[in-house]
Amino acid sequence: MRKVLIVTDAWLPQTNGVVRCLEAVGRELMGRGHAVSYLTPEGFWTFPMPTYPEIRLSLVTPMTIGQVIAREAPDHIHIATEGPLGLLARFVCLEQGLAFTTSYHTRFPEYVAARMPIPTEWTYGFLRWFHGPAAATLVPTASMRDELASRQFGHVRLWTRGVDHARFSPGPKSEFLDLPGPHLLYVGRVAVEKNVEAFLKLDVPGTKIIVGDGPARAELAARYPEAVFLGLRTGEELSRLYRSADVFVFPSRTDTFGNVMIEALASGVPVAAYPVTGPRDILTDPACGALDEDLGFAVIRALTLSRDAARAHALGFTWSRCADIFLEALVPVREAAAKAA
Repeated sequence: MRKVLIVTDAWLPQTNGVVRCLEAVGRELMGRGHAVSYLTPEGFWTFPMPTYPEIRLSLVTPMTIGQVIAREAPDHIHIATEGPLGLLARFVCLEQGLAFTTSYHTRFPEYVAARMPIPTEWTYGFLRWFHGPAAATLVPTASMRDELASRQFGHVRLWTRGVDHARFSPGPKSEFLDLPGPHLLYVGRVAVEKNVEAFLKLDVPGTKIIVGDGPARAELAARYPEAVFLGLRTGEELSRLYRSADVFVFPSRTDTFGNVMIEALASGVPVAAYPVTGPRDILTDPACGALDEDLGFAVIRALTLSRDAARAHALGFTWSRCADIFLEALVPVREAAAKAA
């Protein structure tokens, strides 16, 4: 049995790909008899992240983080995020000579630049510094691995994602029956970096349906009254919404992966997206998705694709394989001290 400590600033009640991934990997590892604990914002004073008020950042000291690590006495430490908890865990590990791995989930340089006049190279410089001491930095796609390597990130390793094939599965179309078809679905955060407006602007037949919340929702709902904004949906209701769509539209150009795409594929729904990092790594079979710089053309093409092919492609993404890669990448916490000796 291995004891694994995962440090993350992103945690419940947030609903995003980072949280889903860390939860799923933890369940897989615990199912194999390993002990997994999480160091999260729970139990600490927090404050809302600027421009992301639903994300709470922790107010905590290095001493407290050191005490948590000492109490957990993990065999392995993985720092999943670059926020306050990640920064302090990194500091404590370096101070105590503990080896650790990190992961790169979010394109913060592009997200920050979309909101503030901060050059992306400044933010990438910070991220290079943050991940530099890690024994390995895990990234979700080959495109992201190659991009970070070109930016002089070291020890970058591929760590793909999975999907719950039972929860997200084909079935009867029970939703949107009163809306004109075809039904074009987006699921995710409604924010500027997700490029949702590129989807809403499309001159394509059917009804555009937006599932999710975020700072741009009210403005976009007012600007595009013909679209249907359903807000945040979870559980079985979300599963029904997926399988009831004709095409899933993924307009983001800044995601590192895009878990929602494989949730749609697992539900038997073809995907339309731009040919960028994330979509081009997931939609490797043209039978299940359409990639084009003309997103409207991609939507029209995706409407002709096989729902069976979409489902079959999604079966290649499993949380078991994701957990295998994670486990293989972990390093013993005392590896750094042993090397120094």
